[in-house]
Amino acid sequence: MLNGRAVTSETSGSGEHPFTVCVFCASSAHVHRRYTKAAIELAHEMAVRGMCLVYGGGNNGLMGILSAHLHNAGGQVIGVIPRVLREMGFAYRDADEMIVTDDMRDRKTIMEKYADAFIGMAGGFGTLEEMLEIITLKQIGYHNKPIVFLNTDNFFSGLLDQLEKGYEEHFIDRQYRSLYSVAGSVQEALAYIGAYQNT
Repeated sequence: MLNGRAVTSETSGSGEHPFTVCVFCASSAHVHRRYTKAAIELAHEMAVRGMCLVYGGGNNGLMGILSAHLHNAGGQVIGVIPRVLREMGFAYRDADEMIVTDDMRDRKTIMEKYADAFIGMAGGFGTLEEMLEIITLKQIGYHNKPIVFLNTDNFFSGLLDQLEKGYEEHFIDRQYRSLYSVAGSVQEALAYIGAYQNT
């Protein structure tokens, strides 16, 4: 149970997880090849490092590409998906563990709980909302985990410019720039996470 609501888990794994990275990314299957290439590279590099993926459980878009390639490379995959999306056929069937929630809020809570670090890849409304929420939770002390924007092809530049406006106009204290990092490559993103864990 989570906050009085039912949560079910379908698992084929041992229940023990290595260092786990939560990746927020697109469910759209219509994105440019440069973004799918980044997802494939991230999957490979996470598998090489023995990292476990926790993500939104989807079989579509960058979510599906990331999970399938990581799994095929020998990595462990934990999906967290609302029941309505699973019933629509969007769940990645080969996940080592698939956690089914009643709603989107529970989904985020569980992903945050499992994660040792967070990476935001290119995505839509949901991805942006997830990244901003996880930064806010860190700001107010709910966690102290590394957060990285994987800024493939400067996808997040508009959002980062908006945040800079917030700093300039004193809506956001400049000290909070340290809550997250921006990486131009998969290697840079994972290097930041590795260095963060060793500080």
